[in-house]
Amino acid sequence: MNRKFLKYLVSVGLAIGIVTACKDEFLTRDPQGQYSPTALKTPSGVEGLLIGAYSMIDGQGLDGQDPWNNDIQSWVFGGLASDDSYKGTDAGDQPEQSFIEKYDFQPTNNHIKNKWRGLYKGVARTNDVINTLAEVEGMSEARRAQIIAEARFLRGLFHFEAKKMWKTVPYIDENTYKLDDLESTKIPNDKDIWPMIEADFKAASDALPVTQSQVGRPTKSAALAFLAKAYMYQGWNVTTGAPNLPALQKAKPVLEQIVASGKFSLAPRFEDNFLIGTRNNAESIFEIQYSVSSASGDAADAGVGLAHPYIDPWGCCGFYQPSQNLVNAFKTTATGLPLLDAFNDSDVKNDQGLKYSDPFEPYTGTLDPRLDVTVGRRGILFKDFKIHGSDFIRDPTYAGPYSPKKHISEKAGFGVNGWGNLSSNNYRIMRYGMVLLWLAEVEVELGNLENARKLVNQIRTRAANPAGFVKKAVQGPKSRDDYTVLNEPAANYVIKTYDQAWADAATARKAVRFESRLEFAMEGHRFFDLQRWGIAAETLNKYVTVEATKRVYKKGAVFTKGKNEYFPIPQEAIDRSYKEGAATLTQDPAYK
Repeated sequence: MNRKFLKYLVSVGLAIGIVTACKDEFLTRDPQGQYSPTALKTPSGVEGLLIGAYSMIDGQGLDGQDPWNNDIQSWVFGGLASDDSYKGTDAGDQPEQSFIEKYDFQPTNNHIKNKWRGLYKGVARTNDVINTLAEVEGMSEARRAQIIAEARFLRGLFHFEAKKMWKTVPYIDENTYKLDDLESTKIPNDKDIWPMIEADFKAASDALPVTQSQVGRPTKSAALAFLAKAYMYQGWNVTTGAPNLPALQKAKPVLEQIVASGKFSLAPRFEDNFLIGTRNNAESIFEIQYSVSSASGDAADAGVGLAHPYIDPWGCCGFYQPSQNLVNAFKTTATGLPLLDAFNDSDVKNDQGLKYSDPFEPYTGTLDPRLDVTVGRRGILFKDFKIHGSDFIRDPTYAGPYSPKKHISEKAGFGVNGWGNLSSNNYRIMRYGMVLLWLAEVEVELGNLENARKLVNQIRTRAANPAGFVKKAVQGPKSRDDYTVLNEPAANYVIKTYDQAWADAATARKAVRFESRLEFAMEGHRFFDLQRWGIAAETLNKYVTVEATKRVYKKGAVFTKGKNEYFPIPQEAIDRSYKEGAATLTQDPAYK
């Protein structure tokens, strides 16, 4: 038997142990036992196969690669390649990420290769579920339909993530999938796979229930939201930025159906989307579930491995540090609106070059309160651990003075070791705020500017809730863990709604896109938003020009229009795709 398949059976057998032990939680129990291929062709066996497919979402279980290469949060590709963040840490750590950050995308880069491996092994597992289910007896037709729907949802998700990364990719279904090749590399990438992705999400939305008894499984609304997302990613020409109105017109009724369902609402506080204590709340449409504690640092990599502060209690590793450009984007006018054009003309004051013991006068200008939920910066309490300072940073001279914050859990979720908290904070990959802002994007392009303004104002009204403002903390004399929280805002937060009608579509478009950046910063979406809007080259080259004056290593970086919007297909995948003397996968012409 193929050795790769044997390893796959072992991992699936472990998953079956989980499914037989599940109660109310999903994917939170320790694995138990191993099963043979015969055992997989049973109701419990195919349920285990399905959980094995779910497990591929977080990039775990792949031999020969690090989990963050295929992390669903996509902080390497969606974050480091954007204007949201720097690689962080120091110059010598994970140098492959430095090439990605500077738009030197190579088909031999291991991060790019392993992203491909992870996604297509996820696809393979979904197809194995569907094929195995056909041989299972003793299962109700209702449950059979649900399993197929969940598998197709996951298959759509994996293919969607691949389509974001690469310009042309193969689509693998249960009929073209070959069990002896878990990466399924011998299928040509000669078709537009958007219709197939849409078909998976449509089929899933037709069969999935409105609610699920176990958190972590997709619902009808989740499938509809990803269907709408697929339309949104076809909504503009990636090279020219011209709108594709037919795609946006398809997205609108799907988005409106989710809104009209009444099942979702914005969480009262913005930070509720980034706390373990408010997981799976009313804003969550589909949420990647992580356990509240982990038994080892390796298990903790299931979260955003490496991307956490260098100071104890984490002690490693300092990746994914917010950029000065991002911090500047949170400045507001005296009337509480964003500086859409002038936000980067001057910097929010930082403590670059200062020790924590050195005196520091904080920035006193007006700020959007979402900044301090998103970014760790000098003088502001970092969750409920310590007041942030230069001791959070591995090498401030290289990567700047800021730390990522959204994905870090509060103390209540901290595991049994320094890395344990990383796997405790769920990833809200699809939330209601996204639906509202996508709908606002659509309304702008269809000429309904007033509707778009009202949708954006819903987001800004929630952000302006003072109950969600980070509170001021004062350092105590005993240790860095000694602080007092005061009942006042940590900074000069001023945020208001857009109370005047937008003058034209260009103004409205800029406002909606800016709002998306503020709302979803450091969540792994930014690069792909710039890509789909067709403005990546102009935005990122302008960003690099300024940032190169702060981060010397960025000098010489150039985003090439018509090329760097997508990543090259891994050379290993092309090499493995040979069939009858010819490669079935074709490299993006921009990388030949």
